[in-house]
Amino acid sequence: MSRAQLTRTGILRMALGGGGADPLLPAEGGGGRRAPFLLRALRIGVVVCLYWFTSIAMVFLNKYLLDSPSLRLDAPLFVTFFQCALTAALCLGLSLGAACGPPCAGLPALRLDPKVSRSVLPLSAVFIGMVTSNNLCLKHVGVAFYNVGRSLTTVFNVLLSYLLLKQTTSLYALLACGVIIGGFWLGVDQEGAEGTLSWTGIFFGILASLCVSLNAIYTKKVLPVVDGSIWRLTFYNNINACVLFFPLMVLLGEFRTLYHFDKLGSPSFWGMMTLGGVFGFAIGYVTGLQIKFTSPLTHNVSGTAKACAQTVLAVIYFEETKSFLWWTSNLMVLGGSFAYTWVKGLEMRKVQEDPNVKSSERNETGV
Repeated sequence: MSRAQLTRTGILRMALGGGGADPLLPAEGGGGRRAPFLLRALRIGVVVCLYWFTSIAMVFLNKYLLDSPSLRLDAPLFVTFFQCALTAALCLGLSLGAACGPPCAGLPALRLDPKVSRSVLPLSAVFIGMVTSNNLCLKHVGVAFYNVGRSLTTVFNVLLSYLLLKQTTSLYALLACGVIIGGFWLGVDQEGAEGTLSWTGIFFGILASLCVSLNAIYTKKVLPVVDGSIWRLTFYNNINACVLFFPLMVLLGEFRTLYHFDKLGSPSFWGMMTLGGVFGFAIGYVTGLQIKFTSPLTHNVSGTAKACAQTVLAVIYFEETKSFLWWTSNLMVLGGSFAYTWVKGLEMRKVQEDPNVKSSERNETGV
C-alpha cells in the first residue's frame, strides 16, 4: 500500500487490529445475521473504490502542492505542517460533535493533557520523520516512481522485527523481500538511465520506508497511554507534530519563503491546501473501512493493486515514456509485496489453526 500515504494508515491498522471498535465505522449486523451476498459485494466494492480514489487523489494533490511549476512553492514542511494542523482540528471538531448523536456519539472527548502529550512525544518525532520524508520523496521523484522509491517498508519491517523483537521470518517471506529489493535497485538503475534519477528523492524514500516501520512499532508502545483510543492518539500526535514543525520551518527558512510567495493570498491555493489536508485525514478513515469490510490481507492486496493503477495513471497523465526494464522493476516491487502479503497471510492462518501455538505467539503473527 502506498503507505503515506500513508500517513495515518499504520495507526488505524494497529487500532483495528487491537480489537477496539472504531466509533466512526458503521457497526456490522447484529444477531449473527449476515447481509445478502449482493449487498455485501456492493458495499465492499464501494469501500474499495473509495479507498483507491482517496489514496490516489491525495498523492497527485500533494505532488501539485510540493512540486508544481505553476505553484512554485518550495516549502514542503509548511505543507506537511498545515495538513497535521487540519487533522488535529478535524479530530477536535468530530469530538465536539459527539453530543450531536450518531454517527459521532461514540467519539471520546478530547482535551490536551501535557503529561499525555509528553508520553506521545517519541512517536510524534517518528511521525514527523515519516510524513516529512514521504512528502520530500514525492517532491523529488515523479508520481510514477513514487511507489518504487519508498518500497522498502516491508524489508525494514522484517529487519526491525528481528533486531527489536527477535522475531524470525520464513524463507519464502525473505525471498519475497529479495524480489522487492531487486525491483527497487532495478528501478533506481532505470531512472538513472532515463536521466530522471534524484538521489535526494531516493534517500528520502528509504528514510520514509524506515520511518513507516518505526511508526508501527512506536504506535504499539504508545497506544496504552491514550487508553487504546486511536482518535486521542491521532489528536496528540498531530498537535505535537505542529509544535515540533515550527523550529524546523524557522531553521530551513520556510517562513521567509512564504513571505515572498506570490499566491499566499489566493483562495484557490488555500482551497487546494485544505483539500490536501482533508484527504490526508480521510485516508486513515477509508483504510479502516476497507479493513473492516474485507480483511487486513485483502486490504494489503488492494493496496498493491492500487499502487499499480497509480503508476499507470501517472505515466499517462504526465505523458511519460518508460522502458521495458522500468516496468519490470515496478512489477517486481508489486509482485514481491503481493507475495510477502500472501505468505504472511498463510502463516497467520496456520498459526491460528494450530492448537499447540500459544495465544501470545498468535498475537505476534500478523500480515
